[in-house]
Amino acid sequence: MKNLIFSLVFMLTSINMLIAQDIEGCKDHPMFNRMANYFITECSANYGITDLVMNDGNSKTIEGYKTEVTYEFRSETGHQNSFFQLVKNYENSLAKYSVKRIYLASQYATLSCKSGSKTIWIGIEGPSDDPESYTLTIVEIEEMKQEIQASAILDALNTDGHIALYINFATGKSDIKPESQIIINQIAEMLSQNPTLKVSIEGHTDNVGNAISNQTLSVSRANSVVLSIIAKGIDKSRLTAKGWGQTKPISDNANEEGKALNRRVEIVKM
Repeated sequence: MKNLIFSLVFMLTSINMLIAQDIEGCKDHPMFNRMANYFITECSANYGITDLVMNDGNSKTIEGYKTEVTYEFRSETGHQNSFFQLVKNYENSLAKYSVKRIYLASQYATLSCKSGSKTIWIGIEGPSDDPESYTLTIVEIEEMKQEIQASAILDALNTDGHIALYINFATGKSDIKPESQIIINQIAEMLSQNPTLKVSIEGHTDNVGNAISNQTLSVSRANSVVLSIIAKGIDKSRLTAKGWGQTKPISDNANEEGKALNRRVEIVKM
């Protein structure tokens, strides 16, 4: 009889472990390591939007390439982790990306980090303080990229009197990223080919942060572009720098796509 009971328990445990496996076609996001004894019950990946809670407690709509993965604890392995342990696990796995904790409550967390040219937003949500399951949402946003030639810049200046250029800077700073040096080169080439032309370099930001800091940042970035152009051999008397902060948006700051369009440097013909 004991042997029969042992056999039944062994069979049930084996069946349980067989069932408790990742659903077919689903896997972990390459940036993240799951905690032990969890398996995937649901997943999806596509361009879309999601609402994440920010540090003021209000939700913000984030748009980008969205991956959602739902994990469930293998109950036969013992006591599951607390929600805070789950969050800490993801923070540790993202330490090399200088992850920031944006929001943390007993059943919800928002994290953010940078990876290469991408901004990564992470939402973690569970149904309780000690959840048997939780959902991980990752939204990846590519920085605005632009390829433009000197001739196109000149055409826009002659036609419209200005052109918006998308020069990528370090987050919250005025350091121009290496990938945007090609745009600086094209501005300098255009000015070199048109020696009587004078332009104003004007910085603009989105509405993230406060108006005073955004104004300061826009001026710093405009000056950074001017200095980079001067370094290419253009006389500084042909250039002026100006910052408008968040006062002149060209798109809706309510979504990430609009914010990306508003973070720009305009070249204005004088």
